[in-house]
Amino acid sequence: MTSTAPTAQAAPPVHDEPTHPCIRCGRPVGPGVGLCEECNPLGLRDVASTQVHGAVFLALALGVILLAVAARMAVAGIGPFSAQVDGVAPGAGGQGIAVTLTVTNHGTASGQTTCRVTGADNRGGGPVAFLLSPQIAAGATLTFTETTTQLSAASAPLVTECQSP
Repeated sequence: MTSTAPTAQAAPPVHDEPTHPCIRCGRPVGPGVGLCEECNPLGLRDVASTQVHGAVFLALALGVILLAVAARMAVAGIGPFSAQVDGVAPGAGGQGIAVTLTVTNHGTASGQTTCRVTGADNRGGGPVAFLLSPQIAAGATLTFTETTTQLSAASAPLVTECQSP
């Protein structure tokens, strides 16, 4: 007598453990493992994630320090600047006022400065104009005129102070 019942075939083995590809070749490896046995035949330990993050942090910190040193060297010797308001006139076409400033660079390198111009009675709540000077050579004095719409003739008399970088 022969059986007509179907015979059970062996099912392929099921992997319960999740896998991800090997870093080098792409073969599936288990969690916490970076390289398969063929790419890492000696079974050497992988780099820990804290080591990788630490190396990235050190590289970023070194980059920030190098940028700070480069920036400091780029502005070394510029300023301090002293300035005074030499004149105020109506602006061209009736737009704002033309302010004439005399600025002295007391530093050892040429550079520009931004001058903050306000009314003499301004206690921090009034209008303010920021004027960028042209390039001023080391130890030189330069007089220039800039037009601003932030101030009016009613703001006169004006005072200024210029910042060093």
